[in-house]
Amino acid sequence: MKRPMVPRYESLSDKIHRHRSLLLVVSIPVMLILFVLFVMPSRSPSAVVKEYELDNLNRKMSPALRGGRRYAVIFDAGSSGSRVHVYCFDKNMDLVPMGKDLELFVQIKGGLSAYASDPQAAANSLFPLLDKAESVVPKDQRPTTPVRVGATAGLRALGVDASDRILDSVRDLLRDRSHLKFEDDGVTVLDGSQEGSYEWVTINYLLGNLGKSYSDTVGVVDLGGGSVQMAYAISKADAAKAPRVSDGEDTYVKEMHLMNTDYHLYVHSYLKYGLLAARAEILKASEDSDNACIPKGYDGIYKYGGVNYKASATPSGSSLEGCRSLALKALKVNESTCTHMKCTFGGIWNGGGGDGQKNLFVASFFFDRAAEAGFIDPAQPVATVHPGNFEEAAKRACELKIDDAKSTYPRVEESNLPYLCMDLVYQYTLLVDGFALEPWQQITLVKQVKYRDSRVEAAWPLGSAIEALSVSK
Repeated sequence: MKRPMVPRYESLSDKIHRHRSLLLVVSIPVMLILFVLFVMPSRSPSAVVKEYELDNLNRKMSPALRGGRRYAVIFDAGSSGSRVHVYCFDKNMDLVPMGKDLELFVQIKGGLSAYASDPQAAANSLFPLLDKAESVVPKDQRPTTPVRVGATAGLRALGVDASDRILDSVRDLLRDRSHLKFEDDGVTVLDGSQEGSYEWVTINYLLGNLGKSYSDTVGVVDLGGGSVQMAYAISKADAAKAPRVSDGEDTYVKEMHLMNTDYHLYVHSYLKYGLLAARAEILKASEDSDNACIPKGYDGIYKYGGVNYKASATPSGSSLEGCRSLALKALKVNESTCTHMKCTFGGIWNGGGGDGQKNLFVASFFFDRAAEAGFIDPAQPVATVHPGNFEEAAKRACELKIDDAKSTYPRVEESNLPYLCMDLVYQYTLLVDGFALEPWQQITLVKQVKYRDSRVEAAWPLGSAIEALSVSK
């Protein structure tokens, strides 16, 4: 009979010796962890929790937001050409540089409306701009970067059918060939109130005015090719007095909440009164006869919106007085009945005036023509002038023959020389007779606005970019 097995007593040292290999494997990483914890500074439990929460949030955030930077790509499809703007913002919605500049800005001549009969060619004209824009947006951020195309007055003038075909082709281009965040409603014809309000947001953002009282903001007049916009902040009391408009018309007042501040923005867009469109209206005003705005020695055709207009000089050439008369007729200053307390031209309510209009920034073609006429320095992005300066410049331009104009105004493109007298007269008439400014009221011509140590184009796309990122998820 076998005796039962009696367990042999094993000392701790025997156990350690028997399992020495396993203990060695386990002890090495434990010792390393203890060493790291010893040399690292101590952290409170709340700091550990916060780190965990941030790490968890980063895993949920898109790559575009992890670095705190966000991009927006905005196309300005104007009547005279197409432009693309790319902006980069930090988490506080302050612009940050992309390289040495605060924006990418590239433009080409010939707007979408120049391809009225070929929608595909219109869309393809934007591709070089799209390619350049995508090249400055980091690859991992492109899917979260909104892209918008805002067509302005030039496309509005084509009519619904033609503009819709072009916009559909542009949507196809972005859908098929873009890597950016694209939505169908991001390609649109901007109505006048959108264009004007975006321009107002842009300039006041760059000046650091957003978040202040409406009386501390500046008003804006933006003269494009097909339309001109006026926008300025008004008091709540004046906003309540805004006239009712007919169905389908833009309202006079747009409410905006910007930088924790509510604004009532008076904005109106005058279609057919941009600089290029106004030429057609002034030529029509002479009823197919010789025109007093055309310099002596010129006999040609002006084409706008697919229509040809006779552009020939009178035997005596252009004159300031004769051209002024035609500009007033084109603006219908004396022909429209004002049904409101205060009106601009065409019987349009002027917003009531007030502190939000006392400091007026005037942009786009106003700046360009002033620089070309030589009464501001084109190298400086901002200039203080008076409406009367345009009349003085017009007087000089209207005295010249077409051949003399070429040598007198070397900065003016040859295609614009026949219309320089007309353009300057129109700009003076628009400001003084149209918008009722005093001839010697101080205004600020602006091409770019200084923002920190850089210059940013004073154009509506920045305002659109701010809105796009505000609603982007």
